[in-house]
Amino acid sequence: MIKIDDFVKIGTFAKPHGVKGEVTMLFINDIFDRSECDCIVCLIDAIPVPFFIESYRFKGSSTAIIKLEGVDDEKEAKTFAGRDVYFPKEEMEMEEEHLSWDYFIGFKMIDKEHGLLGEVTDVDESTINVLFQVSGENGELLIPANEHFISKIDHKSRIIYVLVPEGLLHL
Repeated sequence: MIKIDDFVKIGTFAKPHGVKGEVTMLFINDIFDRSECDCIVCLIDAIPVPFFIESYRFKGSSTAIIKLEGVDDEKEAKTFAGRDVYFPKEEMEMEEEHLSWDYFIGFKMIDKEHGLLGEVTDVDESTINVLFQVSGENGELLIPANEHFISKIDHKSRIIYVLVPEGLLHL
């Protein structure tokens, strides 16, 4: 059985492109660009459904025109508008130095001393110190994406293990 936990969100379908079944896709990261895979997954009635890619072409750094097998006209392409697009984790290149920060959105963050801090909901790259925005039971936290605080990253389970200095959690 296909589980959504086996996939990572890579973008959203925007609107049909032309009348031959092509769909515009907006990317939130560069995983699709760096990996070789002939299918993507969309949720249909809350069930992950794979769709094979017939062809694609980039239309900028964060947009592509994608033709899915079996989607042959504008009417069929419209059914994909607004749907999130997922990519199989097993097909991803796991070279951490090449991952975009957005890849970590959706990861759980667990501190060695305090347990579950919450889920990474955003990444702030606006300053030299990149921050994970973590939403949990205690509200919003900003945790530095610093190698000194991160003890382990479990890509399969989508968990970041950290050891955050005591005072940082109470700012």
